[in-house]
Amino acid sequence: MTDTRSIGVFDSGIGGLTVLSALCCRLPEERFVYLGDTARLPYGTKSAETVTRYALRAAGFLAGEGIKMLVVACNTASASALPALERELPIPVIGVVTPGARAAVRWSNGPIGLIATEGTVASGAYQRAVRALRPDAEVRSRPCPLFVPLAEEGWFDHPVTRQVAGIYLQDFTGGVVDSLILGCTHYPLLKSAIAAAVGPGVHLVDSATVVAEEVAERLAGDEILGHGEGGVRLLVTDAPARIARIAAMILGDDTPPLQLVDLPA
Repeated sequence: MTDTRSIGVFDSGIGGLTVLSALCCRLPEERFVYLGDTARLPYGTKSAETVTRYALRAAGFLAGEGIKMLVVACNTASASALPALERELPIPVIGVVTPGARAAVRWSNGPIGLIATEGTVASGAYQRAVRALRPDAEVRSRPCPLFVPLAEEGWFDHPVTRQVAGIYLQDFTGGVVDSLILGCTHYPLLKSAIAAAVGPGVHLVDSATVVAEEVAERLAGDEILGHGEGGVRLLVTDAPARIARIAAMILGDDTPPLQLVDLPA
């Protein structure tokens, strides 16, 4: 059965475009509508209650676009708001935490590192997800709040980014962990700086690919796969010029223009 409705993808900013890129590669015949709540980022420093309120507002907007599935490409929202989103929406909702934890456990033989926003670390969502798969797993976590504005600024491998990464990640060097979960979809944009800080012995876990695979499996299982030319719409709640520039860096030459939208209160 073919379902030509779009898949909704939501993030607080442009970091979720790393997930969208993986989805487009895995599912080229699907249509996607991406919403970046750029007017309210970052979510990671806000309370769980505020994040849930923002996420429900964004999800309601996307539901009004007639989507068939929602991908929450925001670790903070996945950690804080996923149960509320699943209750409110009559469509499948997939977050990034469980797929990321699954990938980390598959790669790791020892302690697992986690870097994320303050909200994601405090929620304990990744820690619970990892231990549900490996009860004896040791998870060492560290919030890295400056990484989001650095990514949004486009300073992916800037000297300042490398300096900040060196300070944040010094406790993950020297064989302390063998894998490191990039627990924010902005962080893969800084992968070069992060890899340089932790050294070659640490595997960086980016959940985008495993999320795309999980979405593909769910679409097939629910018999709602699309079959067409595919396509992407990019919606943002604030559109400074740098957002368009960074979107083009992530998605390439075929990046569609940004559409400015206003979420209802």
